[in-house]
Amino acid sequence: MKAQHLIMSSALLLGLQWTAPLVADDFPEKPINIVVPWPAGGAYDLAARLMAEHASQTFSVPLVVQNVTGAAGSTGVRHVADATADGYTVGVMGTHAIAQSFMNPNATALNDLTPLVFIGPEPAALAVTDDTDIADISVYLNTLKEAPGSIINGNDSPGGFSFIAAAMLENQFDVELTKIPYQGYAPTVSALLSGEVMSALLPIPLLADQHDAGQLNLLGVAAEQRHPFAPEVPTFKEQGYDFIAEDFFMLYLPGEVTEARRNKLAGMFYELLQDTSFQDAAHDIGLVIQPKSQDETEHYLQQRADEVYAILTESNLVDDSLTR
Repeated sequence: MKAQHLIMSSALLLGLQWTAPLVADDFPEKPINIVVPWPAGGAYDLAARLMAEHASQTFSVPLVVQNVTGAAGSTGVRHVADATADGYTVGVMGTHAIAQSFMNPNATALNDLTPLVFIGPEPAALAVTDDTDIADISVYLNTLKEAPGSIINGNDSPGGFSFIAAAMLENQFDVELTKIPYQGYAPTVSALLSGEVMSALLPIPLLADQHDAGQLNLLGVAAEQRHPFAPEVPTFKEQGYDFIAEDFFMLYLPGEVTEARRNKLAGMFYELLQDTSFQDAAHDIGLVIQPKSQDETEHYLQQRADEVYAILTESNLVDDSLTR
């Protein structure tokens, strides 16, 4: 009887020893890395650094921004996907990650990533050079209807957001642009200012100062609402055109992080994004913060992936090995 009791007690003790680590998880206990797939100074980087600056509002540990660049954003995404799935590596992604997952067989598949929290959209505006006779969206579209390809548009190389936005405009309004690729937003803005191209669909903070100085004309904001950096510029919808073209910021994790840690991170980041001081600071640098829950974020990513896939398919940019 004593032997049986001893065996049962030992089994119970072993069971407690086995389950204790699962219950007593003091995560996080060390700094959390936020991986940005672009160089310092861009919108992704600004969003991540602002979160790091305000981390003490909801986190007991620091948030450390790490820029891992290369291969049109794919290097940074791969870095996150290959990281130890312990919750201490979080990535920031947008349209680039979706596009690369369909265009590049060596890029990280979306199924290898776990959506965490949607930060917000990065709306685009349609800008034209000041010396064009294009005064509004109707003139812009009519010009393309009458003379397909007559407007030279600056954009990213295929798969980048401004390329996607230009392709969306072409598809929705059945028009044709002459699209000239540039390696990033800064060269595209320079080409627009120099008159090398006539138009571009780009994030508004990149264009607001030039618009205010009279160097560029913003015809419309491709979003549901006007942008705080250009409040006088109406949306496409206000002008009678149901057209939305926006990049986005989203936090994500490697695919195997435990549910408990995913939920804890999602809750802390969501609370941080809702913080008034964070939102005020974001507004001041032109970031639109509209956080979504984990479930909403996952739904958004799937919806956005479907849209991007359709655009890339129309442009014959989906790799044969990645077709659905």
